[in-house]
Amino acid sequence: MKRSILSFSFALTLALSSPAFAQRSHPGGGPPAGRGPGGDSGMNGAHDSGSAARADMHGSPSDVLSHNTAIAGKIKALTGEDAQTACSGFKNMGQCVAAAHVAKNLDIPGGFAALKAKITGTGSLSLGKAIQALAPDADANGETKKANKQAEDDLRETTST
Repeated sequence: MKRSILSFSFALTLALSSPAFAQRSHPGGGPPAGRGPGGDSGMNGAHDSGSAARADMHGSPSDVLSHNTAIAGKIKALTGEDAQTACSGFKNMGQCVAAAHVAKNLDIPGGFAALKAKITGTGSLSLGKAIQALAPDADANGETKKANKQAEDDLRETTST
């Protein structure tokens, strides 16, 4: 009995003193949000358009359009529709802008409206699956990556102005 208590105490002491136990974990495995490797924000009081663009990628279209009106012109040029109409039904702005780029890049039959219907309609599909359905000969993975990069660039460009 005494031996098992000592063994348990020793094991507990080892576990609690290990470096892995002492380290705090952060979601995603990196430093806390907004912190650089040295623990500072890396912004030094300057506007960080990269983080603003990332926030816009994941923000709802109506929220993003309320503070980033410059992106509306890009969406209109890509879709032929005003941005509020074009992006209604999308989960976030990045998804809308990426879909607009795919429709333009691939000259999707039925255009942006057909792609939007596949992504936001009943039985909604991912952008990649919607590309496969509407342009079966296209490289859906490659086109999705390309469009997501274009969307991120557009949002970065319009948040820095």
